[in-house]
Amino acid sequence: MESIPFDDRDGVIWFNGEMVPWRDAQIHVLSHALHYASCVFEGERSYGGTIFKLTEHTERLAMSAETLGFELPYSVAEIDAACIETCKQNDIIDGYVRPVAWRGSEMMGVSAQATRINVAIAAWAWPSYFSPEARMKGIRLKTSKWRRPDPMTAPVKAKAAGLYMICTLSKHDAENEGYDDCLMLDWRGQVAEATGANIFISFGDGKLHTPTPDCFLDGITRRTVIDLARARDIEVIERAIMPDELKNATEIFLTGTAAEVTPVGEIDGMKFTVGDISKWMMDDYDRAVGKVPSAAESAAE
Repeated sequence: MESIPFDDRDGVIWFNGEMVPWRDAQIHVLSHALHYASCVFEGERSYGGTIFKLTEHTERLAMSAETLGFELPYSVAEIDAACIETCKQNDIIDGYVRPVAWRGSEMMGVSAQATRINVAIAAWAWPSYFSPEARMKGIRLKTSKWRRPDPMTAPVKAKAAGLYMICTLSKHDAENEGYDDCLMLDWRGQVAEATGANIFISFGDGKLHTPTPDCFLDGITRRTVIDLARARDIEVIERAIMPDELKNATEIFLTGTAAEVTPVGEIDGMKFTVGDISKWMMDDYDRAVGKVPSAAESAAE
């Protein structure tokens, strides 16, 4: 099926406080964000007409903006309301929501403190990030040559556009070789994450291990899955994980707003099963976001 370009769609985009026809929501080629990556964003999912953990996402957007040295011209409550209204105006029930904030075109140069801070919100229907078939058998990863940077060299806690350049490079490289995504190490050579998702590992002892998020995003989905695992009395251990430990893993899965909970079947030729913990977390997450009836709802029926 042919993909519809994102600049040529029907609908509206919330743009600096107003609903603008989709095709008219444009910025100038000399916008600071385009040249110097002074841009932050969020990725959110709407399930059954409700945006999952909306306020947590908006609060992170505000934190990311502050980290990049600018303040959003709208409150968290105003952006929350705008996200909800954007979904409503576009008839989005199950979809993806993208708030974004950036420096405009009033100044061009490394220093641009007098630029306007713009905010826009778009929403569109969203299928699975990975195909259902790939999710059920586990996706294939290869280790990227690019690494997550030292926190002293980049604002690693912000969801900043510039930090995703190495993710695009890595994912393109992986796809060109027939893989689904990349495993990214950090500057120390420790396991970090995938290109847009966090990683969890089981070594067959009933526990889950996940890298300490000290140089990459502590994902909202990651935190949700940690809570879901602990609700099942599964111990979650956050620690430094070295790549050579992966050969002893039995289950690995990724977590993210787009990826949700996606099992990994292979990394660099090493094979893993889609085991019980992965399946439990997939089911529990689907219930948490409202994709399937919860256990209580099922019992009530």
